[in-house]
Amino acid sequence: MSDDQPDTESDDELDELVHRADLDGLVRLIDARCSGRDWAGLLHLRDRSRHAVLTGRQLWPAATLAEYRLALWAPTEWAARVLDEDSGRFTIGPLTEVVAQHHSFAELRPLLPDGPRAGFVAHERVLRGEQVDATGLVDVLDLPFALQPWEPAYPLATYGDDGIDAPAPARPGRDRFVVVEGEVRPALTEDDGDEVVAAVRQLLEPWTASSNGRAEVVCVEGTGADALATLGIVQPRVAPIDAADALAWLAWAGASGGAHGRRRGGAIGRFGAWWVLAAIGDLSAEWPIDPAELGELAGDLGWFWWDAGEPDLGWELQIAIEDPIDGLAWAISARDAH
Repeated sequence: MSDDQPDTESDDELDELVHRADLDGLVRLIDARCSGRDWAGLLHLRDRSRHAVLTGRQLWPAATLAEYRLALWAPTEWAARVLDEDSGRFTIGPLTEVVAQHHSFAELRPLLPDGPRAGFVAHERVLRGEQVDATGLVDVLDLPFALQPWEPAYPLATYGDDGIDAPAPARPGRDRFVVVEGEVRPALTEDDGDEVVAAVRQLLEPWTASSNGRAEVVCVEGTGADALATLGIVQPRVAPIDAADALAWLAWAGASGGAHGRRRGGAIGRFGAWWVLAAIGDLSAEWPIDPAELGELAGDLGWFWWDAGEPDLGWELQIAIEDPIDGLAWAISARDAH
């Protein structure tokens, strides 16, 4: 029997489970094939379950679980087989991020077809510290395939059999907060030339469209305290954070799906953080942007984490930003509950 062929006896069991549309039985078989490192059998189960959907049997959860396990645990030559454009649509996170947890891009690249997915895998591996040779890669994000000196160590997701762990960055210590008072000012809009509101809404779209979250952002002429007052925050407390921490927060929010939405992945989170920063500097039309210019902009801004004394929910993005050169400020408030 070749390594590419499943065991005949197990295949008979698979045929019976598919015929009965027995999802519980298929999940048990997936577990067994993972435990036995039967990757050929697991890929065959994925293919049979996917085909069964066309016959009216709702076995897409089994197909989804099988390809997720292949991307996460299988050796490189098997994991690469589920990185086509038709796989991973219903997994808890993009397979390009799942596969990057345990597989290097150097090993995967010879096995991947040319196209956007190879570029996404490369970006995910960059976030995990790999030095990537980007020659010939299709890059739909137009981001550098290397972390810049001014960027943070972005928060990473950890995938497992039971789900995903994607903790938020650490909040500032309570001793760093001070209460501020601002003045309510007229909010500037896209019609006034502000692009940040749209960029933040795009960053947080899964929180508001696919989960229970809400997101608000305002731009004013004034200080961060003025922006918070305009947002309607009563007696906010603020703590200064550096640009790298702020970008980590923005990227974490953009990578996630909020409490209930599907995760978009670290590469999309990093892109979203850069896009928000570019909007603050009125540089979006110049994309792709010189990384050094964007880093200088990030360092020139004032960044603050804020709260109003309420308990932490776990899914929050509460940042105020000051541009001392142009005299503008923004306040972001996003929350999502389990």
